[in-house]
Amino acid sequence: MIAGVRKAVGAATPYVPGKTVEEVRRELGLQKIVKLGSNENPYGPFPAARRAMTEEIARINTYPDVSFHEIKSLIGERFGLGPEWVAISHGAEGMLQTLGKVFLEPGDEAILSRATYGLYREISLVMGATLKEIMLKDDLSVNLREMERAITGRTKLLWLNNPNNPTGMLLPKKSVENLAKRLPRGVWLVLDEAYAEFASPEELPSVAKLLEAECGLIVVRTFSKAWGLAGARIGYALARPEMVRIIDTVSEPFNANRIAIAGASASLKEDEAAFNQALAATVRERERVAKALRDMGGTTLPSHTNFLFVTFRADAGEVSVKLLRKGVIVRPCGGWGFGCSLRVTIGTPEQNDFFLEALRGVLSGDGEGGA
Repeated sequence: MIAGVRKAVGAATPYVPGKTVEEVRRELGLQKIVKLGSNENPYGPFPAARRAMTEEIARINTYPDVSFHEIKSLIGERFGLGPEWVAISHGAEGMLQTLGKVFLEPGDEAILSRATYGLYREISLVMGATLKEIMLKDDLSVNLREMERAITGRTKLLWLNNPNNPTGMLLPKKSVENLAKRLPRGVWLVLDEAYAEFASPEELPSVAKLLEAECGLIVVRTFSKAWGLAGARIGYALARPEMVRIIDTVSEPFNANRIAIAGASASLKEDEAAFNQALAATVRERERVAKALRDMGGTTLPSHTNFLFVTFRADAGEVSVKLLRKGVIVRPCGGWGFGCSLRVTIGTPEQNDFFLEALRGVLSGDGEGGA
């Protein structure tokens, strides 16, 4: 460690994102590259967002409205809440980082699933908290009962990704709602719904009702996935107004940029049709690709996201390297403890066909040798 750096920082490890197209092009010199490793939306940005972001460039020399009133109002309307129930951030990650700073101190406990979004772990460790990591159930679903049983007098946060990354599975609505209602005072559930738009609305927890019932709940969402604005970096939280005021106090000033706000606002106002078309296309392709993977001998989990978790009788790291040489970026899941599993983003039909053809070649030993 470098002298003067907090000891807790040494316990954390850098977040490892999926490879970028630019990175692969530099390394391998390939021209055609299909990126299916970071769960981005190939259909975005949608038309109104694109126009609004282009126009907003002329105002980039000035700070945005620090109250974020318009975007907060538009988001709140979708959930039947006022703007005072919404906090804005640089992507979902920015909000998660802020929540770590709001709640966690050295000696506190944070509870999370063993296989879930890795940033929860690093945020908790950097803040000096102790981790309790709960194993998944045999069916690879998150074990809410064991998470609840792990709560002690030192527990501050439960990190819950629903649908879960990397498995794509969705927890029963009532189970999540009951957990939120039973939390002891001073214990908070951070419900990360980054992929919620890809699930059926009736299967999701009733967020507004839970917040109005004064549960210890904070819901985090993003415009990166279903809304196709990953590069704009804009996310938000839904919480009770008194908690929003705390979040806004801890957050950096102007913690979302003008172009991102313009794109997200325009999409919410005018891009509903394009959003729904992209969502329907992703769900259709998700089912088609899942069947194709099963036909190749893979096992897929039921997905409520824009990606699939697939397992083969082969080393996923080796498979991903061979796919990379063919121009396909996917995410091997060895870091989560699944050495034979891949996480594959659902792209356009053409991208998915390119991936499936490359995978057939890898699994059959074509070109780069068998897996």
